[in-house]
Amino acid sequence: MEVTIEVPEDIAARWQKHGDVPRGVLEGVALEAYRRRIIGESRLQQWLGLETRFEVHDFLKAHGVPFNYALEDLESDRQTHDRLRI
Repeated sequence: MEVTIEVPEDIAARWQKHGDVPRGVLEGVALEAYRRRIIGESRLQQWLGLETRFEVHDFLKAHGVPFNYALEDLESDRQTHDRLRI
């Protein structure tokens, strides 16, 4: 899906001083989708063209977004570790 938005010229001009406007919009939408648990880490990585999970973690940290990792995820990881004996 392609989405078009209009950004007022004064905001666009100020935004351009801080970086690429389309990239900023993309990152903002991707962050919000991650926050709402619409997408996970791997989809965020693909969408933003990041090379590694570490880059995803750095990106989330830089934007003050915590990992989507619940207590249930920890328990699942513990069970996997036990099963694999690692």
